[in-house]
Amino acid sequence: MDTRMAGFVVGTAYTVQDVIGEGAYGVVVSAVHNASQRKVAIKRITPFDHSMFCLRTLREIKLLRHFHHENIIAILDILRPQHIDDFNEVYLVQELMETDLHRVIRTQELSDDHCQYFIYQTLRALKALHSADVLHRDLKPSNLLLNANCDLKLCDFGLARSARPPPNVANDGNTFMTEYVATRWYRAPEVMLTFKEYTRAIDMWSVGCVLAEMLSGKPLFPGRDYHHQLSIILDILGTPSIDDFYAISSQRSREYIRALPFRKKRPFSALFPKANPDAIDLMEKCLTFSPRRRIEVTEALAHPYLSPYHDPADEPTAEQIDPSFFDFDNGDPLGKEDLKVLIYEEITRPDNPGAPFALQSAVVG
Repeated sequence: MDTRMAGFVVGTAYTVQDVIGEGAYGVVVSAVHNASQRKVAIKRITPFDHSMFCLRTLREIKLLRHFHHENIIAILDILRPQHIDDFNEVYLVQELMETDLHRVIRTQELSDDHCQYFIYQTLRALKALHSADVLHRDLKPSNLLLNANCDLKLCDFGLARSARPPPNVANDGNTFMTEYVATRWYRAPEVMLTFKEYTRAIDMWSVGCVLAEMLSGKPLFPGRDYHHQLSIILDILGTPSIDDFYAISSQRSREYIRALPFRKKRPFSALFPKANPDAIDLMEKCLTFSPRRRIEVTEALAHPYLSPYHDPADEPTAEQIDPSFFDFDNGDPLGKEDLKVLIYEEITRPDNPGAPFALQSAVVG
């Protein structure tokens, strides 16, 4: 037996099968829900050593329970601890997906049809998020799960934040970057250059990066560090215009850019000579230096590149999330014990997922 499965306590409701993934603070296994014989994924998270991991876990649970969308991974069940004193790990039961876009890009060349369909589904998920005033902030190929039918589901909401924090909470570089460790390669320039505020446009930049990677089979901006990341972005986009330059609120960032040599924009058609011109046009509209001029999700869905799939009647929005939903993220930082209590209360609330597909919450302990 795989040692990573040791200590997986899931009661009698599930039979654990294989390890299918692991991260900094959790392991994911495939399992079978015994009563329905449905295959599921069970994510065991051990977040309580670090308040940052607790925050991510709480965000993930709260947000995934809010969204019910075909292109957003669903929580089918949360195993309930018997008592908070025995509460050392979190077990989330989710839909079982076969792979992720990162693995697919590494192992095969994608057709234009695949690129269209995957970007369409990604934008369909983002439309729901953005309509609810939520920024994902960590959109990248490994967070886009896939199955054999090419169905795509967005996952990992641990870095998500409100797009409209309360007036007393700044949505700028000081608060936004405190635990912002999203993969650098998919990070919008305004995140690195501390603009006055961050908007839904940061997710659209990431969409452009994902599309570029699908088209070429490799990341477009594989920066080694902060300076190299910015440098390779400007190598392709060129030196920012005067308007874009003065939109950067950080004087230090402005001075850094001013000191760089002038660079001409490189045509995307030369970088992607075999790509569908419509794909290049959409990518370019996502990878616009200025967040104010970057394409929005509803515009992107209506772009000619996605016309085979676009259907406004089948691209649902989600209920807006009140900024108070993120109260635990605002104000004075909470310690890990306080966050543990909030996670316990979230898991044991009476409406712990209504257990779709006839799954029932097991009690573990």
